[in-house]
Amino acid sequence: MPDPQFGQTVASSWEAIVGTKPEDNIFDEYFLLDRLTQGKAFKSVDGGRTINGPIEYAVNTTFRSYSDTEELDTTRIDVFDEFAYNWKESAGTVVMSELEKAKNQGSGRKFDLLAAKLANLRNSARKSLNEQCFSDGTGNSSKDIGGLAHIVAASPSSGTVGGINRGSFSFWRNQQASGAKSSTAFDNLRAAMRTSYNNCSSGVNAKHPDYWITDQTVFEGYESLLIANEMVTDKGSSSFEGAFKNEYAKFKGIPGSYDEDCTAGYLYFLNNANLQLAYQKGYWMKGFPAVDPANQTVDVFKVMTIANLISNNPRRLGVLTAIT
Repeated sequence: MPDPQFGQTVASSWEAIVGTKPEDNIFDEYFLLDRLTQGKAFKSVDGGRTINGPIEYAVNTTFRSYSDTEELDTTRIDVFDEFAYNWKESAGTVVMSELEKAKNQGSGRKFDLLAAKLANLRNSARKSLNEQCFSDGTGNSSKDIGGLAHIVAASPSSGTVGGINRGSFSFWRNQQASGAKSSTAFDNLRAAMRTSYNNCSSGVNAKHPDYWITDQTVFEGYESLLIANEMVTDKGSSSFEGAFKNEYAKFKGIPGSYDEDCTAGYLYFLNNANLQLAYQKGYWMKGFPAVDPANQTVDVFKVMTIANLISNNPRRLGVLTAIT
């Protein structure tokens, strides 16, 4: 196998095979990260040792029927508490040597090597963050983001999330169900999705999931359950389609897609109000001025992110597991 390090040097030289920019052979679309960095799911936090927020977790049980002069219950009922998530740091660098600069100047320049390296770092950061957003947070000595495997867990009655012990407090548990087949592949998938969607909702006309996400195999399994479509023709055209375009699928009106980083056999129902990517203000993909080490003929560029995935109400988030 060719040395990928060698490819970087060759790409900036006269090799005729190189076009105006390096061909992207690595990076994919990151459905989860794209959703989390849009709208109210992308939460800017101004300072703070941890990511904190209030939660309402109990009913005031003093309200009940009574008769005329009967004494009212004056017991003080605790109904509020607080969650707390730790900040997680991620960073990367780009190194540009003087030799690379020399090779990438004048008539020998096929593309801006520095700009391409920076674009690669940005894409690499997105790839890493997307992977972490699916993780359980124990990776890299627990320095990774606590992702879906942590917040929307396959075993929601155990573990501590946001400082709250799920074994002791059932209100802090996400929804979970099996999507295993009975006899034929995916024969229980849509029924399981209906139940999970409804369990994640807070009523008929109240809060519902905003999107769903799964792996490619399950996504294609869902598509296979839809009504067979033999051929669609374009009006006024002789062309025809044998399948739907590879865009978002919908379930109960909400979009869904697959992500290569999603755990195999899992499908998540999520919403932007209760699952958010919190980041320190000014520290999302923050770039620093290049530094010139005293003992090397290079420039080093640093980029860092301080963020974590948080939920203020895991009960409105759900996962189907063991889908077959």
